[in-house]
Amino acid sequence: MRIACVGGGPTGLYLAILARLRSGGRDEVVVHERNERGWTHGFGVTFGEDLLDDFFRTDPAGAPALRRASRLWSDQMVRIGDLKPVHLGGKYGYSMARVTMLQVLTDRAEQLGVDLRFGSNIGSRDEIDADIVVASDGVGSRLRTARAEHFGTTLEPGENRYVWLGTDRSVDVFTFAFERTDAGWIWFYAYPSADGASTCIVECAPDTWAGLGLDTATTAEGLSLLESIFSDALGGHRLLAPATGPGAADVLPWLRFREVRNRTWRDGDLVLAGDAAHTTHFGIGSGTVLAVQDGVALADRLYGTSGGRTAVEDRIAALSAYDARRRAQLCPVQDMARRNMQWFERAGERLERGEDPVEFSWALLDRRGDMSKLHYRLHRATQIGPVRQVRRTLTSARRVRRAAQRGERGAIG
Repeated sequence: MRIACVGGGPTGLYLAILARLRSGGRDEVVVHERNERGWTHGFGVTFGEDLLDDFFRTDPAGAPALRRASRLWSDQMVRIGDLKPVHLGGKYGYSMARVTMLQVLTDRAEQLGVDLRFGSNIGSRDEIDADIVVASDGVGSRLRTARAEHFGTTLEPGENRYVWLGTDRSVDVFTFAFERTDAGWIWFYAYPSADGASTCIVECAPDTWAGLGLDTATTAEGLSLLESIFSDALGGHRLLAPATGPGAADVLPWLRFREVRNRTWRDGDLVLAGDAAHTTHFGIGSGTVLAVQDGVALADRLYGTSGGRTAVEDRIAALSAYDARRRAQLCPVQDMARRNMQWFERAGERLERGEDPVEFSWALLDRRGDMSKLHYRLHRATQIGPVRQVRRTLTSARRVRRAAQRGERGAIG
Protein backbone atom coordinates (compact mmCIF):
# COMPACT_ATOMS: atom_id res chain seq x y z
CA MET A 1 0.00 0.00 0.00
CA ARG A 2 1.25 3.48 -0.86
CA ILE A 3 0.29 6.25 1.57
CA ALA A 4 0.99 9.95 1.06
CA CYS A 5 0.58 12.48 3.87
CA VAL A 6 0.38 16.09 2.75
CA GLY A 7 1.53 18.12 5.73
CA GLY A 8 4.46 17.30 7.98
CA GLY A 9 2.93 18.31 11.29
CA PRO A 10 2.24 15.93 14.19
CA THR A 11 -0.71 14.29 12.36
CA GLY A 12 1.09 13.42 9.15
CA LEU A 13 4.33 12.41 10.83
CA TYR A 14 2.72 10.18 13.42
CA LEU A 15 0.47 8.44 10.92
CA ALA A 16 3.55 7.84 8.76
CA ILE A 17 5.38 6.32 11.73
CA LEU A 18 2.48 4.00 12.56
CA ALA A 19 2.01 2.97 8.93
CA ARG A 20 5.64 1.85 8.70
CA LEU A 21 5.45 0.07 12.04
CA ARG A 22 2.19 -1.74 11.42
CA SER A 23 3.06 -2.80 7.89
CA GLY A 24 6.40 -4.14 9.05
CA GLY A 25 8.10 -1.67 6.74
CA ARG A 26 6.34 -3.03 3.64
CA ASP A 27 4.14 -0.04 2.88
CA GLU A 28 5.58 2.96 1.05
CA VAL A 29 4.91 6.11 3.06
CA VAL A 30 5.71 9.63 1.84
CA VAL A 31 5.27 12.87 3.80
CA HIS A 32 5.10 16.09 1.78
CA GLU A 33 5.88 19.24 3.81
CA ARG A 34 5.78 22.63 2.13
CA ASN A 35 8.20 24.24 4.60
CA GLU A 36 11.90 23.54 4.75
CA ARG A 37 13.25 21.16 7.37
CA GLY A 38 13.34 22.65 10.86
CA TRP A 39 10.98 25.57 10.17
CA THR A 40 7.68 25.83 12.00
CA HIS A 41 5.27 28.46 13.27
CA GLY A 42 4.52 29.06 16.92
CA PHE A 43 6.37 28.15 20.08
CA GLY A 44 5.11 25.40 22.38
CA VAL A 45 2.33 22.83 22.50
CA THR A 46 0.69 21.41 25.60
CA PHE A 47 -0.87 18.01 26.30
CA GLY A 48 -1.86 15.62 29.05
CA GLU A 49 -1.42 12.03 30.12
CA ASP A 50 -3.72 10.64 27.42
CA LEU A 51 -1.31 11.62 24.65
CA LEU A 52 1.67 10.09 26.45
CA ASP A 53 -0.40 6.93 26.95
CA ASP A 54 -1.09 6.87 23.21
CA PHE A 55 2.59 7.33 22.36
CA PHE A 56 3.71 4.48 24.65
CA ARG A 57 0.89 2.19 23.53
CA THR A 58 1.38 2.66 19.80
CA ASP A 59 5.16 3.12 19.55
CA PRO A 60 6.89 1.94 22.74
CA ALA A 61 10.33 2.29 21.17
CA GLY A 62 9.82 5.87 20.02
CA ALA A 63 7.78 7.21 22.94
CA PRO A 64 10.64 7.68 25.46
CA ALA A 65 12.26 10.33 23.25
CA LEU A 66 9.03 12.33 23.27
CA ARG A 67 8.71 11.96 27.03
CA ARG A 68 12.30 13.11 27.60
CA ALA A 69 11.63 16.21 25.51
CA SER A 70 8.51 17.09 27.52
CA ARG A 71 8.36 19.73 30.23
CA LEU A 72 6.13 19.15 33.25
CA TRP A 73 3.97 21.97 34.60
CA SER A 74 2.69 21.03 38.01
CA ASP A 75 -0.01 23.57 38.80
CA GLN A 76 -2.30 26.22 37.33
CA MET A 77 -2.59 29.78 38.57
CA VAL A 78 -4.80 32.77 37.76
CA ARG A 79 -3.44 36.31 38.16
CA ILE A 80 -5.76 39.32 37.94
CA GLY A 81 -3.73 42.51 38.01
CA ASP A 82 -2.00 42.96 41.35
CA LEU A 83 -4.54 40.91 43.30
CA LYS A 84 -3.53 37.78 45.18
CA PRO A 85 -3.06 34.87 42.72
CA VAL A 86 -5.67 32.11 42.71
CA HIS A 87 -4.56 28.47 42.47
CA LEU A 88 -6.37 25.80 40.45
CA GLY A 89 -5.36 22.70 42.39
CA GLY A 90 -5.05 19.17 41.05
CA LYS A 91 -4.02 20.34 37.60
CA TYR A 92 -0.83 19.37 35.78
CA GLY A 93 0.27 18.63 32.26
CA TYR A 94 3.16 18.52 29.82
CA SER A 95 4.43 20.75 27.06
CA MET A 96 7.32 21.10 24.65
CA ALA A 97 8.52 23.36 21.89
CA ARG A 98 6.64 22.60 18.70
CA VAL A 99 9.91 22.51 16.77
CA THR A 100 11.22 19.90 19.23
CA MET A 101 8.17 17.68 18.84
CA LEU A 102 8.46 17.86 15.06
CA GLN A 103 12.18 17.06 15.20
CA VAL A 104 11.65 14.02 17.43
CA LEU A 105 8.87 12.73 15.16
CA THR A 106 10.94 13.47 12.05
CA ASP A 107 13.91 11.53 13.43
CA ARG A 108 11.68 8.57 14.28
CA ALA A 109 10.01 8.63 10.85
CA GLU A 110 13.38 8.66 9.08
CA GLN A 111 14.59 5.82 11.28
CA LEU A 112 11.62 3.76 10.09
CA GLY A 113 12.16 4.56 6.42
CA VAL A 114 9.50 7.20 5.80
CA ASP A 115 10.22 9.27 2.68
CA LEU A 116 10.21 12.87 3.94
CA ARG A 117 10.04 15.55 1.25
CA PHE A 118 10.56 19.07 2.58
CA GLY A 119 9.79 22.05 0.38
CA SER A 120 7.16 19.93 -1.39
CA ASN A 121 4.18 22.21 -2.01
CA ILE A 122 1.23 20.02 -2.97
CA GLY A 123 -1.99 21.78 -3.95
CA SER A 124 -4.15 19.00 -5.36
CA ARG A 125 -4.87 15.29 -4.93
CA ASP A 126 -4.12 14.85 -8.62
CA GLU A 127 -0.44 15.69 -8.04
CA ILE A 128 0.13 12.52 -6.01
CA ASP A 129 0.40 8.90 -7.11
CA ALA A 130 -0.69 6.91 -4.04
CA ASP A 131 -3.36 4.49 -2.87
CA ILE A 132 -4.35 6.73 0.05
CA VAL A 133 -3.79 10.46 0.46
CA VAL A 134 -4.09 12.10 3.87
CA ALA A 135 -4.70 15.85 3.89
CA SER A 136 -2.97 16.91 7.10
CA ASP A 137 -2.01 20.33 5.79
CA GLY A 138 -3.60 22.49 8.46
CA VAL A 139 -6.42 24.99 8.90
CA GLY A 140 -5.99 26.43 5.41
CA SER A 141 -5.65 22.99 3.77
CA ARG A 142 -5.28 23.38 0.01
CA LEU A 143 -6.38 19.81 -0.63
CA ARG A 144 -9.56 20.35 1.37
CA THR A 145 -10.22 23.76 -0.17
CA ALA A 146 -9.98 22.30 -3.68
CA ARG A 147 -12.90 19.98 -2.79
CA ALA A 148 -14.63 22.16 -0.21
CA GLU A 149 -18.10 21.58 -1.65
CA HIS A 150 -17.75 17.82 -1.31
CA PHE A 151 -16.37 18.01 2.22
CA GLY A 152 -19.00 20.55 3.28
CA THR A 153 -16.39 22.75 4.90
CA THR A 154 -17.36 25.60 7.21
CA LEU A 155 -14.90 28.06 8.77
CA GLU A 156 -16.38 30.16 11.55
CA PRO A 157 -14.15 32.88 13.05
CA GLY A 158 -14.20 33.78 16.72
CA GLU A 159 -14.46 37.37 17.94
CA ASN A 160 -11.23 37.78 19.89
CA ARG A 161 -7.75 38.50 18.56
CA TYR A 162 -4.78 36.45 19.70
CA VAL A 163 -1.08 36.15 19.00
CA TRP A 164 1.21 33.20 19.74
CA LEU A 165 4.38 34.54 21.38
CA GLY A 166 7.26 33.26 23.47
CA THR A 167 9.01 34.62 26.53
CA ASP A 168 12.50 34.14 27.92
CA ARG A 169 10.99 33.57 31.35
CA SER A 170 10.98 29.96 32.57
CA VAL A 171 7.44 29.18 33.70
CA ASP A 172 6.79 26.01 35.70
CA VAL A 173 3.14 26.79 36.46
CA PHE A 174 0.51 27.12 33.74
CA THR A 175 -0.47 30.76 34.22
CA PHE A 176 -3.50 32.80 33.18
CA ALA A 177 -2.70 36.50 33.64
CA PHE A 178 -5.42 39.16 33.19
CA GLU A 179 -4.60 42.87 33.07
CA ARG A 180 -6.89 45.89 32.80
CA THR A 181 -5.94 48.67 30.38
CA ASP A 182 -7.63 51.91 29.37
CA ALA A 183 -8.90 50.06 26.29
CA GLY A 184 -10.22 47.01 28.15
CA TRP A 185 -8.98 43.68 29.48
CA ILE A 186 -6.18 41.66 27.92
CA TRP A 187 -4.71 38.35 29.10
CA PHE A 188 -2.23 35.62 28.35
CA TYR A 189 -1.83 31.88 28.79
CA ALA A 190 1.76 30.87 29.60
CA TYR A 191 3.38 27.45 29.96
CA PRO A 192 6.92 26.01 29.61
CA SER A 193 8.18 24.96 26.20
CA ALA A 194 11.98 24.67 26.41
CA ASP A 195 14.91 25.33 28.73
CA GLY A 196 14.79 29.01 29.56
CA ALA A 197 11.74 29.70 27.40
CA SER A 198 7.96 29.51 27.62
CA THR A 199 4.97 29.94 25.36
CA CYS A 200 2.80 33.02 25.92
CA ILE A 201 -0.50 33.31 24.00
CA VAL A 202 -1.98 36.80 24.31
CA GLU A 203 -5.72 37.33 23.72
CA CYS A 204 -8.15 40.24 23.90
CA ALA A 205 -11.42 41.56 22.50
CA PRO A 206 -11.24 43.35 19.12
CA ASP A 207 -12.06 46.74 20.67
CA THR A 208 -9.19 46.34 23.12
CA TRP A 209 -6.84 45.23 20.35
CA ALA A 210 -7.64 48.31 18.27
CA GLY A 211 -7.87 50.64 21.26
CA LEU A 212 -4.33 49.76 22.32
CA GLY A 213 -3.06 50.31 18.79
CA LEU A 214 -2.00 46.69 18.43
CA ASP A 215 -3.71 46.55 15.05
CA THR A 216 -1.18 48.99 13.57
CA ALA A 217 1.89 48.56 15.81
CA THR A 218 5.14 47.25 14.37
CA THR A 219 6.56 44.05 15.83
CA ALA A 220 8.89 45.95 18.17
CA GLU A 221 6.15 48.38 19.22
CA GLY A 222 3.69 45.58 19.88
CA LEU A 223 6.15 43.56 21.95
CA SER A 224 7.17 46.62 23.95
CA LEU A 225 3.56 47.53 24.72
CA LEU A 226 2.65 43.98 25.78
CA GLU A 227 5.79 43.73 27.93
CA SER A 228 4.77 46.89 29.76
CA ILE A 229 1.19 45.66 30.28
CA PHE A 230 2.35 42.29 31.62
CA SER A 231 5.53 43.48 33.33
CA ASP A 232 4.57 42.07 36.74
CA ALA A 233 3.28 38.75 35.40
CA LEU A 234 6.41 38.35 33.26
CA GLY A 235 8.73 39.35 36.07
CA GLY A 236 10.38 41.88 33.78
CA HIS A 237 11.26 39.26 31.16
CA ARG A 238 11.01 39.79 27.41
CA LEU A 239 8.39 38.59 24.96
CA LEU A 240 9.58 36.93 21.75
CA ALA A 241 7.97 37.21 18.32
CA PRO A 242 7.39 34.03 16.30
CA ALA A 243 9.44 33.15 13.25
CA THR A 244 8.02 34.49 10.00
CA GLY A 245 8.63 33.60 6.39
CA PRO A 246 10.55 35.76 3.93
CA GLY A 247 8.78 38.96 2.94
CA ALA A 248 6.47 38.97 5.97
CA ALA A 249 5.21 42.35 7.17
CA ASP A 250 6.80 43.95 10.24
CA VAL A 251 3.79 43.35 12.48
CA LEU A 252 2.86 40.74 15.05
CA PRO A 253 0.78 37.95 13.46
CA TRP A 254 -2.50 38.62 15.27
CA LEU A 255 -5.21 36.12 14.33
CA ARG A 256 -8.84 35.28 14.89
CA PHE A 257 -9.41 31.65 15.81
CA ARG A 258 -11.15 29.76 12.99
CA GLU A 259 -13.35 26.82 13.83
CA VAL A 260 -13.10 24.28 11.01
CA ARG A 261 -15.84 21.69 10.56
CA ASN A 262 -16.57 19.34 7.69
CA ARG A 263 -19.69 17.38 6.80
CA THR A 264 -17.48 14.45 5.75
CA TRP A 265 -13.75 13.78 6.06
CA ARG A 266 -13.49 11.44 3.06
CA ASP A 267 -13.59 11.87 -0.69
CA GLY A 268 -12.71 8.57 -2.32
CA ASP A 269 -9.13 7.74 -1.34
CA LEU A 270 -8.53 11.21 0.13
CA VAL A 271 -9.14 11.77 3.85
CA LEU A 272 -8.80 14.76 6.14
CA ALA A 273 -6.96 14.71 9.46
CA GLY A 274 -5.78 17.18 12.08
CA ASP A 275 -6.60 20.86 11.64
CA ALA A 276 -7.61 20.23 8.03
CA ALA A 277 -10.53 18.19 9.42
CA HIS A 278 -11.35 20.05 12.64
CA THR A 279 -10.08 22.75 14.97
CA THR A 280 -10.67 23.37 18.66
CA HIS A 281 -10.02 26.66 20.45
CA PHE A 282 -6.53 26.90 21.93
CA GLY A 283 -8.06 27.61 25.33
CA ILE A 284 -8.66 23.89 25.87
CA GLY A 285 -5.10 22.97 24.87
CA SER A 286 -6.12 19.91 22.84
CA GLY A 287 -5.17 20.74 19.26
CA THR A 288 -1.97 18.67 19.14
CA VAL A 289 -3.52 15.84 21.13
CA LEU A 290 -6.48 15.51 18.78
CA ALA A 291 -4.25 15.80 15.72
CA VAL A 292 -2.01 12.92 16.81
CA GLN A 293 -5.03 10.87 17.84
CA ASP A 294 -6.45 11.31 14.33
CA GLY A 295 -3.31 9.60 13.06
CA VAL A 296 -3.75 6.78 15.57
CA ALA A 297 -7.43 6.36 14.69
CA LEU A 298 -6.68 6.21 10.96
CA ALA A 299 -3.87 3.70 11.47
CA ASP A 300 -6.19 1.57 13.62
CA ARG A 301 -8.72 1.46 10.80
CA LEU A 302 -6.19 0.74 8.08
CA TYR A 303 -4.24 -1.92 9.91
CA GLY A 304 -6.24 -2.99 12.94
CA THR A 305 -5.11 -2.37 16.49
CA SER A 306 -3.04 -5.57 16.59
CA GLY A 307 -1.18 -4.90 13.33
CA GLY A 308 -1.40 -6.61 9.94
CA ARG A 309 -2.56 -5.24 6.63
CA THR A 310 -6.03 -4.38 5.49
CA ALA A 311 -6.87 -6.04 2.17
CA VAL A 312 -6.86 -3.79 -0.90
CA GLU A 313 -10.60 -4.15 -1.40
CA ASP A 314 -11.27 -2.95 2.16
CA ARG A 315 -9.30 0.28 2.06
CA ILE A 316 -12.21 2.51 1.15
CA ALA A 317 -14.33 0.81 3.81
CA ALA A 318 -11.57 1.51 6.34
CA LEU A 319 -11.46 5.18 5.34
CA SER A 320 -15.24 5.41 5.58
CA ALA A 321 -15.16 3.87 9.05
CA TYR A 322 -12.47 6.32 10.16
CA ASP A 323 -14.54 9.21 8.81
CA ALA A 324 -17.76 8.15 10.51
CA ARG A 325 -16.36 7.20 13.89
CA ARG A 326 -13.65 9.80 14.38
CA ARG A 327 -15.83 12.66 13.14
CA ALA A 328 -18.58 11.61 15.56
CA GLN A 329 -16.05 11.57 18.41
CA LEU A 330 -14.89 15.09 17.60
CA CYS A 331 -18.33 16.75 17.37
CA PRO A 332 -18.90 17.00 21.15
CA VAL A 333 -15.28 18.04 21.67
CA GLN A 334 -15.72 20.88 19.20
CA ASP A 335 -18.98 21.89 20.86
CA MET A 336 -17.21 22.06 24.21
CA ALA A 337 -14.31 24.00 22.69
CA ARG A 338 -16.75 26.51 21.22
CA ARG A 339 -18.26 27.10 24.67
CA ASN A 340 -14.73 27.63 25.95
CA MET A 341 -14.05 30.18 23.21
CA GLN A 342 -17.29 32.02 23.96
CA TRP A 343 -16.40 32.12 27.66
CA PHE A 344 -13.17 33.97 26.89
CA GLU A 345 -15.04 36.29 24.54
CA ARG A 346 -17.04 37.42 27.59
CA ALA A 347 -14.20 37.29 30.13
CA GLY A 348 -13.67 41.05 30.03
CA GLU A 349 -17.30 41.67 30.95
CA ARG A 350 -17.01 39.43 34.02
CA LEU A 351 -13.80 41.12 35.09
CA GLU A 352 -15.26 44.58 34.57
CA ARG A 353 -18.04 43.73 37.04
CA GLY A 354 -15.37 43.28 39.72
CA GLU A 355 -16.12 39.61 40.32
CA ASP A 356 -14.26 38.07 43.26
CA PRO A 357 -10.99 36.54 41.92
CA VAL A 358 -11.67 33.13 43.48
CA GLU A 359 -15.16 33.07 41.96
CA PHE A 360 -13.88 34.29 38.59
CA SER A 361 -11.20 31.59 38.64
CA TRP A 362 -13.83 28.99 39.45
CA ALA A 363 -15.84 30.14 36.43
CA LEU A 364 -12.69 29.82 34.33
CA LEU A 365 -12.03 26.33 35.71
CA ASP A 366 -15.64 25.29 35.07
CA ARG A 367 -15.93 26.98 31.66
CA ARG A 368 -16.63 23.58 30.07
CA GLY A 369 -19.50 23.04 32.49
CA ASP A 370 -18.31 19.66 33.79
CA MET A 371 -17.47 20.44 37.43
CA SER A 372 -19.44 19.39 40.53
CA LYS A 373 -20.18 21.03 43.88
CA LEU A 374 -17.39 18.92 45.39
CA HIS A 375 -14.97 20.39 42.86
CA TYR A 376 -16.12 23.86 43.89
CA ARG A 377 -15.51 23.17 47.57
CA LEU A 378 -12.06 21.79 46.74
CA HIS A 379 -11.34 24.91 44.69
CA ARG A 380 -12.18 27.14 47.65
CA ALA A 381 -10.09 25.00 50.01
CA THR A 382 -7.14 24.97 47.61
CA GLN A 383 -6.55 28.65 48.35
CA ILE A 384 -5.33 27.56 51.82
CA GLY A 385 -1.62 26.74 51.71
CA PRO A 386 -1.58 23.39 53.60
CA VAL A 387 -4.58 22.10 51.62
CA ARG A 388 -2.87 23.12 48.39
CA GLN A 389 0.26 21.21 49.38
CA VAL A 390 -1.75 18.07 50.15
CA ARG A 391 -3.42 18.28 46.74
CA ARG A 392 -0.03 18.69 45.06
CA THR A 393 1.29 15.61 46.86
CA LEU A 394 -1.71 13.53 45.83
CA THR A 395 -1.51 14.80 42.26
CA SER A 396 2.19 13.93 42.08
CA ALA A 397 1.47 10.41 43.32
CA ARG A 398 -1.25 10.03 40.70
CA ARG A 399 1.14 11.20 38.01
CA VAL A 400 3.86 8.75 39.07
CA ARG A 401 1.37 5.88 39.10
CA ARG A 402 0.13 6.78 35.62
CA ALA A 403 3.70 6.87 34.30
CA ALA A 404 4.43 3.45 35.78
CA GLN A 405 1.27 2.00 34.26
CA ARG A 406 2.35 2.95 30.75
CA GLY A 407 5.83 1.55 31.27
CA GLU A 408 8.01 4.62 31.70
CA ARG A 409 11.50 3.88 32.93
CA GLY A 410 13.86 6.10 34.91
CA ALA A 411 13.06 9.66 35.88
CA ILE A 412 9.45 10.63 35.46
CA GLY A 413 9.46 14.04 37.12
